Amino acid sequence: MQLELRHLQAVCEIAEAGSLGGAARRLGVSQPALSAQLRRIERVTGGELFVRGRRGVEPTALGQFVLAKARRVLGEMDALGAQARAMAADAPLRLGCILLVLIDGLLARTDLLPAGREVTVDLEDSVTALVRMLGAGQYDVIVYGEVNAHEVPLPQGVLARTLVPREPFCIRMAAGHRLADRPALDLADLADEQWMTLVEDDDGGPEALIEACAKAGFVPSLRYRITDRKMQHDLIAAGRAISLSQPTAPPAAGTVMRPLVGNPITGRIRLAWNRSAVSAHQAGLLYRAAVRAYLADIDNNAFHRAWWDAHPEAHPAPD
Repeated sequence: MQLELRHLQAVCEIAEAGSLGGAARRLGVSQPALSAQLRRIERVTGGELFVRGRRGVEPTALGQFVLAKARRVLGEMDALGAQARAMAADAPLRLGCILLVLIDGLLARTDLLPAGREVTVDLEDSVTALVRMLGAGQYDVIVYGEVNAHEVPLPQGVLARTLVPREPFCIRMAAGHRLADRPALDLADLADEQWMTLVEDDDGGPEALIEACAKAGFVPSLRYRITDRKMQHDLIAAGRAISLSQPTAPPAAGTVMRPLVGNPITGRIRLAWNRSAVSAHQAGLLYRAAVRAYLADIDNNAFHRAWWDAHPEAHPAPD
């Protein structure tokens, strides 16, 4: 076996995470698969690269040597990619994202996107897959969400900025729902409802929903997992389910949006980019375009406008 860039990246991730489990999560692979890969790498390098210490796994003397060389090689490859893409000025900017409300508005703001670059967009259901594909160079930029305290680990060579540090999730329900006339909903009053399962299952959302419902005294009945927005809204309008929703979501026929008392579930929106493909200037343009796209949706729901105005700490940082 010959060493490849992915092997060098694995060694660096293990060192930075301090554990095989943590590195496996960052790389989007299973721990047994990473352990097997490390054994193959050690056979090529001729000895153990890591030993278990008091603070997790620590590099051996050989491991330190391999790490130094790996970081230098990966740094050179980052620089090569950045310089090559800079020369190919007409190369499209590859944007990956999960299903966020601001994406439509972001793409509409072509005047704020990097000049002269076509933008290609792909939607993913998994934040883990999105981040892994960014690290592997399949995307140049990603926009994703994190729920409550969950943090998505980012691979080496990736930089990130938080667009919106906090937004309170709300409930979308049928306009004829028995609770639709309430200005805000207590989560405990939704114990008997059928819930639309969250599309993303690795952004902390499912755990946050289950934990919040447990505190409210019930286990949510998760019935539907549908990625198509119109189909989601049709089922909700028919009274067959309710769902968590971003507070900036636009109206949908036959449904209403209501905030949750106490805001038990909150989201965070982030922008991340591969520094070998996107310059600091381009990242700044994308950040400003995404922020403006989000702000344009604030007034989609009056209750969110009121919350937003009362919480300046949740506003995007100036650029």
